[in-house]
Amino acid sequence: QVQLQESGGGLVQAGDSLRLSCEISGRTSIGYTVGWFRQAPGKAREFVAVTKLIPGRTSTVDYADAVKGRATLFRDDSKNALYLQMNSLKPEDSAVYSCAAGSYYSGNYYSPAIYDYWGQGTQVTVSL
Repeated sequence: QVQLQESGGGLVQAGDSLRLSCEISGRTSIGYTVGWFRQAPGKAREFVAVTKLIPGRTSTVDYADAVKGRATLFRDDSKNALYLQMNSLKPEDSAVYSCAAGSYYSGNYYSPAIYDYWGQGTQVTVSL
């Protein structure tokens, strides 16, 4: 079992950047699929980015088309943390961003259903 805690959200202007953090604690010695999702009011939860985390191995990363080229996912194993760097933010990026962890072997990581553990989320608001 793992626990996830997001931070780094805030109110920014269009074109600005934010770095969201996901701190992972608990049973971190095994591998996980760790994803970022976002949910805007009245909309379904949306996949943003994902990586396969296993200690000591290089991660694979995938991004949603909506953020590809503007988002970078990277890890700091010394802190058990995963970061989502978002650049050139747009008003349509406004949402609650959450990180989630599921089985390392999960296939359809675009689906929220494969994730067993979720953080509380952090609000990102992008103004014009």
